[in-house]
Amino acid sequence: MAIAEYTQFDATRLAELIKKKEITPQEALEAALDRCADVNPKLNAVVGTYPERAARTIEAGVPDGPFSGVPFLLKDQIALEGTRLTLGSVFLRDNIATDTHELVRRQQRAGLVHFGRTNMSELGLVPFTEPTLHGPTHNPWNLLHSPGGSSGGSASAVAARIVPMAHAADGGGSIRIPAANCGVFGLKPSRGRNPGAADDEPEGFVVNHCVSISVRDSARMLDVTAGPLPGERWWAPPPEVPFAQSATRDPRRLRIAFSVSDFTGRRAHPDCVAAVEDVAKLCEALGHDVEEARPGFDGIAYNEAFIVLWSMIAGYFFKAILGEMTRLGVPKRAVTALNNLALFDVVTRLSTLRFGKPPFETFTKRLARMEAGYSPGDLWVAWNTMQRAGIITCQFLQQYDVLLTPVLGAPPRLTGDFNPNRPIPQLKEDLFAYTGYTPISNTAGLPAMSIPLYWNDAGLPIGTQFMGGFADESTLFALAGQLERARPWAHRIPSF
Repeated sequence: MAIAEYTQFDATRLAELIKKKEITPQEALEAALDRCADVNPKLNAVVGTYPERAARTIEAGVPDGPFSGVPFLLKDQIALEGTRLTLGSVFLRDNIATDTHELVRRQQRAGLVHFGRTNMSELGLVPFTEPTLHGPTHNPWNLLHSPGGSSGGSASAVAARIVPMAHAADGGGSIRIPAANCGVFGLKPSRGRNPGAADDEPEGFVVNHCVSISVRDSARMLDVTAGPLPGERWWAPPPEVPFAQSATRDPRRLRIAFSVSDFTGRRAHPDCVAAVEDVAKLCEALGHDVEEARPGFDGIAYNEAFIVLWSMIAGYFFKAILGEMTRLGVPKRAVTALNNLALFDVVTRLSTLRFGKPPFETFTKRLARMEAGYSPGDLWVAWNTMQRAGIITCQFLQQYDVLLTPVLGAPPRLTGDFNPNRPIPQLKEDLFAYTGYTPISNTAGLPAMSIPLYWNDAGLPIGTQFMGGFADESTLFALAGQLERARPWAHRIPSF
């Protein structure tokens, strides 16, 4: 298969061609590998491939599913037994997954052929993809700009058509942010829609899904992965009809609220304002009722609470290291004597000697140090603050069907623009000015999506976000499908 031909297909169409035997799974894999070899040296989106393993999967017989034979990439965050799993961290550079996540098993049963890993920020903590371990991923629309993060490698790879669809995960915007910056479609499902794992973060913010060229690919993917495992903490009720069916139907007349200011009242960059206003007019032209409104919770208090929960991810990581030290035979008394701050010094000295570079990045360490200063009471207060904001948002979405906002407060930023050494107050202000629209859907467990409907005068994509009610991905898919048909985007492929 010629690469030029391969890049024109979404995953659904590629699977149809394979089913009709017009191409073989091996030819599709070879086209993906050739495209990767051609563009990845410029992008650094893919940080590892295992073509021999993928070829063995094909030789053994790909399951007959909706994506049979379609090549697929996994973010370096989810387990596939026998493959390297680093979470973008130098400390985990030699870590090999010992099992396979249930979501990945369902992808395999759907016929997807996993052949590599995509880049991510360390532990998925920041909305950029510039880890010390692998280096920065670049935005295919302009190589000087960031694709966003933390699923930046996946979004960059899909935008460049290495694959038509790739795994991504979202704990505060990590699907929607890179989808917005790279001009692809990205939906974050409701909490509990897809299966989790026993070692997931306890607050339930992170959900797995994908970024894709087309709406139908995302909908079909959610159809094959959705559903909890027995004993899961979260559960989202199933849809009345398959998501793929919703994506083909125009929605009923919707009540759409929109806002160009974040939840602190900060107005977005003019390009992001223009994108939202343009999409609002398109929705009106399609027959929907659109008015300016947003949930009325205290955005400043919410952001401060989110920082507390955010720091817990870094703290949890270091607690897990302590547990691993005990498992590997370090005396429990010695491990108990350590705390997060002391552990930094011990592990940093030993790992720097081993790896030639510090094992943890500056921002990760700063977050973990912040976590060490919080008490269980601080966590409880922060969680209650976020819960109140989530309840207000859910109540708001009983008055409206969806909320339209920017995904980000500004267009894609330059690579290296994020300075983790800035004073904490400035650092928090910078991050929330950029990402203040996305975390609330993770807190409330609501589905939300980024749709690529607007490019600015500099030729950079500016995604727009739609947030829906709990477990109502169906309305989002129906609206996304309608907007995709009204203003197609798949023909827009970056040249670099």
